[in-house]
Amino acid sequence: MNLQQRINAFVKLGEFLSQFSNEIIQKKDNIEHNDLFFDGFKHQLKLAEEHNGWFTKENIAFAISGWANSLTIKNLNKWLSPYKFEQITAKKVAIIMAGNIPLVGFHDFLSVLISGHHVIVKQSSNDKHLLPYLSKYLEYVAPEFKGKINFTEDKLKNFDAVIATGSDNTARYFEYYFKNKPSIIRNNRNSVAVLTGKETAEDLKNLSEDIFRYYGLGCRNVSKIFVPKGYKFDAFFESIYHWNTIVDKAKYANNYDYNKAVYLMSEFDMLENGFFMIKEDESFASPIATLFYEYYDSTKNLKEKLATKETQIQCIVSNGFTENEISFGATQNPQLWDYADDVDSIKFLLAI
Repeated sequence: MNLQQRINAFVKLGEFLSQFSNEIIQKKDNIEHNDLFFDGFKHQLKLAEEHNGWFTKENIAFAISGWANSLTIKNLNKWLSPYKFEQITAKKVAIIMAGNIPLVGFHDFLSVLISGHHVIVKQSSNDKHLLPYLSKYLEYVAPEFKGKINFTEDKLKNFDAVIATGSDNTARYFEYYFKNKPSIIRNNRNSVAVLTGKETAEDLKNLSEDIFRYYGLGCRNVSKIFVPKGYKFDAFFESIYHWNTIVDKAKYANNYDYNKAVYLMSEFDMLENGFFMIKEDESFASPIATLFYEYYDSTKNLKEKLATKETQIQCIVSNGFTENEISFGATQNPQLWDYADDVDSIKFLLAI
């Protein structure tokens, strides 16, 4: 397959996914192989939701919508145009995927195949239903992919390079285990927001999407905010209140109740509104239903501080604070060229 054929296959996959990008699923005309795959994918969505209590219908639809919007001719061409694909010798690339949010490993999967390599996927048990089915769809719209996509639950073997995502502990294991292979190893990262106190109600409402989407389980979720000394949180709490029904979900409610009890028993100072807590803390990784905050005295000092912590930070959400900032409400809508950990996976794949 040449690059254009691979692009066309993923565009067709995007068109297929567009039918499932809302909580109300709508079958469309002129989608290739729809009679064969539509009902089956509906079933996989149901299985994914039943298997993982964090994968609600809303969050699965949100993830699928993101990929349906990304997999267009325009976006794929814009993403890939800076690279040269002419001299690719196909290699076997293993991907060890996380399972914290639906289809979280899809970008790596896409990157390997779009580069002309073969992929060996080791999925998380938390997210195992959607991608294998979508791979079958890809093989139908582009039969040349057959034999180039493999899933395994066994120990990885016979591969030339690896992209692995895990916790800080597993990342250290990956770095040792794969030390003789070309690799991208990702560990825990969190996202932060910098507030000035001049944010509008709309800014703060958008920030709530960065905090609560996927229950805060993604590395692009804001888990900590930096606020100026003397900051009043009244407007913040007002702007996030529309998320109050999140506590109706049992898994979230259990975490909220547990973490609240821990804080109260430990006599920690915290503010809460019945479904969410904020706590002053220097850490970046906050528990579910909790947001950490920290005061700053000058933006200059804060920039210097965050620069020393850049390996722990995925995104910085702000308005006019730093060059590579993300707008309020945009963390969960990355573009194809927004690489995790700012590591260019296509450049890596073209060099192996």
